[in-house]
Amino acid sequence: MYLRKSLACLTFCTCYLASYLTNKYVLSVLKFTYPTLFQGWQTFLGGLLLHVSWKLGWVEINSASRANVSTWLPASLLFVGIIYAGSRALSRLAIPVFLTWHNVAEVIICGHQQCLWKEKTSPVKICSALFLMTAAGFLSFNDPQFDPDGYFWAIIHLFCVGAYKTLQKSQKPSALSDLDQQYLNYIFSAGVLAFAAHPTGDLPNVLDFPFLNFYRFHGSCCASGVLGFVLVVSTVKLRSLMAPAQCAAWIFFSKVITAAVSILLFDVILTSATVGCLLLGALGEALLVFSEWKIS
Repeated sequence: MYLRKSLACLTFCTCYLASYLTNKYVLSVLKFTYPTLFQGWQTFLGGLLLHVSWKLGWVEINSASRANVSTWLPASLLFVGIIYAGSRALSRLAIPVFLTWHNVAEVIICGHQQCLWKEKTSPVKICSALFLMTAAGFLSFNDPQFDPDGYFWAIIHLFCVGAYKTLQKSQKPSALSDLDQQYLNYIFSAGVLAFAAHPTGDLPNVLDFPFLNFYRFHGSCCASGVLGFVLVVSTVKLRSLMAPAQCAAWIFFSKVITAAVSILLFDVILTSATVGCLLLGALGEALLVFSEWKIS
């Protein structure tokens, strides 16, 4: 059991790091800013690999009734918003900045639980939410690489993430497993993004992309799709082997490592104010993980 947990943690952390770095490379270095095509390719390949893995018996996907599928469609629509807005934001923002804004989604979940579900929120979680919001807010005023469009899409992304996780929790217990949900997300997203590729202008404009026939671009796109799929499977495996608090701790660790490595590999300008905001955001998420430990 210890070996299985260690392997799951190592796989998850490696894929988390590699996935973000690969996506950032394609979006920012190669400047492939055609999100319907890039995310459509990732969801198509992820869905195909998940389907093949299911047929080979490597993963288990349960047969879901039409009623269960229809109730999950709003979440799948939010998933499209998550990956589309996330791709637009990540193409313009540094990875540490993007992750700081991504974490603000926890504030939405916390507020929904307290205001609508009337759940009691611990003081530690409230402090965590305040730190996360403060870090993201001040970061927008102290980022030397401030990009209005990047921050706009980051806000759309975090609202979609918050709504998605809230909807996911509201449907627990669900007849759909985590892999069932992701399988439906892949199918729905690939269809929607393929349909939207031409109206958004991504399909006709991609012919002007300078690296369209370069092996670096092809290899990076293939790697991003495979890494995204392995990350999904390893996340599900991690959650099945560990308590929620332990999973949260590993996710936090992966984010810290990813942010630190990205600073070394990509053009990131840091000031003392920027570093302070990033550290405050990290402290906010650390408190969130600590609150999960106290609950467990």
